[in-house]
Amino acid sequence: MPQIIIHTDGSSRGNPGPGGFGVVLQQVGTQRQKEIAQGYRYTTNNRMELLAVIVGLEALKIENCDVLVVSDSKYVVDAINQHWIVGWQKKGFKGVKNPDLWQRFLQVYRKHKVQFQWIKGHNNHPLNERCDFLAVNASKQENLLIDEGYEQQNLFDI
Repeated sequence: MPQIIIHTDGSSRGNPGPGGFGVVLQQVGTQRQKEIAQGYRYTTNNRMELLAVIVGLEALKIENCDVLVVSDSKYVVDAINQHWIVGWQKKGFKGVKNPDLWQRFLQVYRKHKVQFQWIKGHNNHPLNERCDFLAVNASKQENLLIDEGYEQQNLFDI
């Protein structure tokens, strides 16, 4: 099975505010690389960090890949590596922020063998910096998408 490294970052200009995510996928042992970015009109940084991971995993066309996700999000990395998500799932995600995205994450996460590695953000890691650039740039585009999972839960924050 292919070995994949997924670099991710999320951004929100204001928290909440316009946001975006950036993803760089690499197939180990090849020159194959793909970039994905998208912006949203009103969201949070944590949602964009998590959505970047989800979209990166969803981009894989075959199942059962060995995947390393490299992220500067303690929120995302610790939720997996510290097994917080297990408890959240047992409680039906009650009282947990972003339950829509965590449930979507679990669906795609289970299709692969995924490990998470945290790196310090804004620390001159070239692919983390590239993901940050993609995320911020995506948040500044015209015709941003609606983060329905966030906006439906927070109708009075807009």
